[in-house]
Amino acid sequence: MNRLLVLTGGGDCPGLNAVIRAIVKRASQEKDWEIVGSIESFNGVLKDPAEVVILDESKVAGILVQGGTIIGTTNKGGPFAYPVQNPNDGTWTTIDRSDEMLRRLQYMDIKGVINIGGDGSLRISKALADKGLNVINVPKTIDNDLSSTDYTFGFQTAVQIATEAVDKLVTTAASHNRVFILEVMGRDAGWIALNAAIAGGADICLIPEIPYEVENLKAKIETRYRKGRGFCIIVVAEGAVNSKGKKVGAVSNEVGYENFMLGGIGWTLKQELIAAGVRHDIRVTLLGHLQRGGTPIAYDRVLASEFGVAAFELAYKGLWGNMVAYRHPDVVAVPFEEALKEPHLVSPDSRLVLTAKGLGMEFGD
Repeated sequence: MNRLLVLTGGGDCPGLNAVIRAIVKRASQEKDWEIVGSIESFNGVLKDPAEVVILDESKVAGILVQGGTIIGTTNKGGPFAYPVQNPNDGTWTTIDRSDEMLRRLQYMDIKGVINIGGDGSLRISKALADKGLNVINVPKTIDNDLSSTDYTFGFQTAVQIATEAVDKLVTTAASHNRVFILEVMGRDAGWIALNAAIAGGADICLIPEIPYEVENLKAKIETRYRKGRGFCIIVVAEGAVNSKGKKVGAVSNEVGYENFMLGGIGWTLKQELIAAGVRHDIRVTLLGHLQRGGTPIAYDRVLASEFGVAAFELAYKGLWGNMVAYRHPDVVAVPFEEALKEPHLVSPDSRLVLTAKGLGMEFGD
């Protein structure tokens, strides 16, 4: 029996269940292949007793349209930084359990692993592959910040949700003559903000790749008002920065969570605008985790299904150490080293930015 371990790591993302379903359904067409799911990424294997589940066609029936992941996910812990608590004083630290996990996988007779996750998960896959584990990676992130694939599943759903939020804010902003700031996700990449701003007809878009000057934003806002009446919609990515370049957020105190916790740029921007002399009523909306929840749109279901089938076929052929990627119109295999070379960020002179500026959108630069 060829046994594959499937897991989902990092933040949840619309389309994860579609990938799991595709892997299971493709594997069911081959003899002597079994798919096992690890609960909450690699942590399921490391727990005592291990939390794993057999994934067959009955388990994945109907999950194509479901958000989230039926095997759970986590962005804390993992084989290289597993949280442990000191029984004496209650303090927490992390330890490297990667070698122990490899022994556990061998004991479970796991032939290989399909790891579905973003940049952090990909780095874990590469480190485990360097230790000899058979691994295939499936790119997952709403941020669309992996350079080796044209798109990642979940991104288009996040853009759709953000666009719908812009649409709704337009009506209330117009009714009250307000400036509305919508803060969206994306970490260091402005793809969600930029696409939603264009699709929703926003007046200002602030992204991490283009630092802004507050005076330029003030000037744009004033063009949206006549005799005190009018409105302005600003879409800002959580990682956006002003010309001083300092991101807004906080260092996490959660054990096993290493990322700088972005958030609050919307409120910071409001205070900057007030200090610059903007006297119109300003309101802030933080879209938050609504962007990564709910039913995936059709595009993401299709892309996730393509990735799932392709991932199994790479495992079936023994082409380990690769990430599946979409390069229009094909789904291809990309070595981990290439996939990790650089992030996929918005270029200030890209077609999308030029399109937005051609529509009269302000970036503050």
